Amino acid sequence: MAAGRVPYLLGHAEIAALFGIERQTSQKWRTEGTLPEPDLLASGNPYWLLATVLRLGGVGDRQMAPDRLAAYKASIPHGHETEDRWQLPTILGIQEVAHVLSCDRQTISRWRNRHQIAEADLVLSGSPLWLLETILEDARQRQRATVSSQIELLREGQRAPQRPRGRRASPLSARRPTRQPLPAARAFTSADHTAAAEFLTSVLAQGYSVIIKPQR
Repeated sequence: MAAGRVPYLLGHAEIAALFGIERQTSQKWRTEGTLPEPDLLASGNPYWLLATVLRLGGVGDRQMAPDRLAAYKASIPHGHETEDRWQLPTILGIQEVAHVLSCDRQTISRWRNRHQIAEADLVLSGSPLWLLETILEDARQRQRATVSSQIELLREGQRAPQRPRGRRASPLSARRPTRQPLPAARAFTSADHTAAAEFLTSVLAQGYSVIIKPQR
């Protein structure tokens, strides 16, 4: 873990550990609205301030054991409490770091595995997070170029929305049109030239193929 001061933040895994519940339960709280809108989105993942999560304790059957809270704080030695999301420093996930350094996510992951980028300031719910200043200082030391326009957007709070979970529903405009039932087979004789041509044209217009099987 890097030495910079970081706010106490929690993802679904940390919330689950704090309340002694399954991670799916924390995700359900988010869906139901028990958990409010995230205080931070990084790489499309949601995170909440400790102050936000503490407001859930003691309501209904949601109980938070003091030892779990102490263990969480101990896991972030340089952490500090922040009451308002607007007081958050600029925090980046892999996606935002890739934008700042003008590369792709795979490159950032590879650099991280090879210790070729600054150690994450936080690792929450299995995902690394960096302070923007950590990344900028690391880039300066390694003589890596940064993208000023991306840095300004991030400092202004503009970033990608939360990525959808599960299978994405297809928009109506993208759905495949429903075909009509397959036309019934018909037989034509040499006297049915016009009817045969009309039937063939109709079937082909519906996107079906036709097999012509001559018979005596």
